[in-house]
Amino acid sequence: MAVQSPDIAILGGGIGGLATAAFLHRAGLSSTVYEQAPELKELGAGIMVAPNAARLIRRLGVIDVFLRQAVRLDVGWEFRRWQDGSVLSAENLTTECSRLYGEQTYTAHRADLLDVIKAAVPEGTIKLGRRGVKLDDGDRPALLFEDGERIEPDVLIGADGVHSVVRQSLADATPARYSGMCAFRALVPADQAPPFARRPAQTLWIGPARHLVHYPVLGGRFVNLVACAPAGDYSVESWTATATVEEFRAEFEGWDPRLRDLIRAAGTPGRWALLDRPPLRRWSRGTVTLLGDAAHPMFPFFGQGAAQAIEDAAVLAACLAEDGTDPARALRRYEALRMPRTNRLQEVSHGRSHINHLPDGPEQEARDKSFADSDPLVANGWIYGYDPDVAMSA
Repeated sequence: MAVQSPDIAILGGGIGGLATAAFLHRAGLSSTVYEQAPELKELGAGIMVAPNAARLIRRLGVIDVFLRQAVRLDVGWEFRRWQDGSVLSAENLTTECSRLYGEQTYTAHRADLLDVIKAAVPEGTIKLGRRGVKLDDGDRPALLFEDGERIEPDVLIGADGVHSVVRQSLADATPARYSGMCAFRALVPADQAPPFARRPAQTLWIGPARHLVHYPVLGGRFVNLVACAPAGDYSVESWTATATVEEFRAEFEGWDPRLRDLIRAAGTPGRWALLDRPPLRRWSRGTVTLLGDAAHPMFPFFGQGAAQAIEDAAVLAACLAEDGTDPARALRRYEALRMPRTNRLQEVSHGRSHINHLPDGPEQEARDKSFADSDPLVANGWIYGYDPDVAMSA
C-alpha cells in the first residue's frame, strides 16, 4: 500500500535538516528543505561520528561516500594530564567498537558529512536563499519568508539551529543562561602537527577550568582542535565568530609545551560562547515540531550534537511514515520517543564540564585514578548502542 505523503516543509539545510529529508525519502515521503544560505555549506571544522551516527549513515546507503574522507579511529577517550601529557587512560576502538556496537568510530569534517547526507536527498528537494522570519498560528502552520512569500505545509519541521525561528514561535523556552565557558575550534595542517596529534586517535587534555580535544580529519590531512575555556566577558554565540591564535594559546599558558606548539600552528580559530539552555517541556504543537539543536542544544562534551539530530531525523521520518493520515499524532509520538534520550544527553553533557575541569587536588587525583578502572565504551553503551528501529518497536 502506498504511503500517503503530507506536504512536509523543513526549515534549515544543515545536517539535521538534510538527514530528515533523506530519511523521509527513504520512507517514501517527499519534503522540501528551505535553507537561508545561498549555497549549502557547513561551518565549523571536525566532528566525531560515533557508532550510533555511523549506523544511520550506513542505513541511508551512503557509507561508502562517507569513508572516502572519514578517518577511522584506533584510539578514543585518551585522557592526558594538562601539565605533561601523561596518559591517564585510553580505549582501544579498533576491535571493541565493532564487537560492542557493530560499527566503528570515525572523525570527519562537518562539510564532508553534510555532503554525504546530501547525497541521499533527491534532486530538487532543497531551496536555497530562503530565510524564514515568522511562524503564524492557525489551523495549518504558516511560515513567512524574508522575501514575503508564505507557505502553509501540512507539517513544518524546525531544524534551524539554536537561534531557531520555529522554536521562538513554538516553544515555551526559558532564556538561555550564560555558562561562563566558551569554545575554540581550529584546523592544523598535519605536516605542521606533532606525531602524537596525527595518530587516528581522539585525545582529551584535561586540566583546571579547561580541556582540549584533538583528532585527525579530512583523510588525515588536518588535525582538528576543539577546546573549552573560561569565557570571561565573551558572550558571542556564533559559529562565524573568530579569535586569534594568540588568544587561543594564552588560554593554555603553562600547559604541556607540545600542546601549545600544536595551537600555534592553527589558522584563524573560531570562538563562541557556550550558552546554557535547559531541556524544553515540549517540542511540538499541532503539526509543527523541532529537531536537532532547535529542540535540544547541548554542550559539546560528548560529541553527540549532530548524532542526535540524525537520530531525530530517523525517528521523525518513521513516525510520519507509520501515521501519515494524522501528522499531529505522529509528531507527538516522535516527541515522546526522543525527548527522554536527548534530555538525558543534555544533562550529562552539562555535568561533564565539572569532571573535565577539576583543579589539581584530592578530587582531581581521585578522578584520574578512576580512569584506570573505567570503560567509557561500555559505560556509554546507552548512547552508542541506540537504534531508532528498536526504539520504534519498543
